[in-house]
Amino acid sequence: MRLRPHHLLCTQGYSGKGYSEAFVKNMDKVVHRLRTEDKTPIELVFSTDDLCSCCPDMLDTDLCRENEKVKRFDRKAAEYFGLEEKTYIYQELASYIRRHITPDMLADICRGCSWYPASACREKITGIK
Repeated sequence: MRLRPHHLLCTQGYSGKGYSEAFVKNMDKVVHRLRTEDKTPIELVFSTDDLCSCCPDMLDTDLCRENEKVKRFDRKAAEYFGLEEKTYIYQELASYIRRHITPDMLADICRGCSWYPASACREKITGIK
């Protein structure tokens, strides 16, 4: 499975909403796997990934309608958590992020995300409502 850095947060905060029916169906499948398996290997990529594949905003490989914003989300997540393009175990990485993230870091990474104010990201990732 391929995931981009900021999708490490999206998959943890996801609560069943999305950009389109196809996107939600794919996100449900991916998130279910990540939340129920013990050790899911993921290839961290700084480009379009398995979630982008069903997003109506994806225009082409490594090109999103909101490309600059999406790249900033990825860059910030990578900087805060020292992420590199390589293979990780999702559950270990998600646990590491939850132990180290602060509400201010999450707000900084997700600044400008249309889902951040409307989702349960803050509570699911930091434990704070």
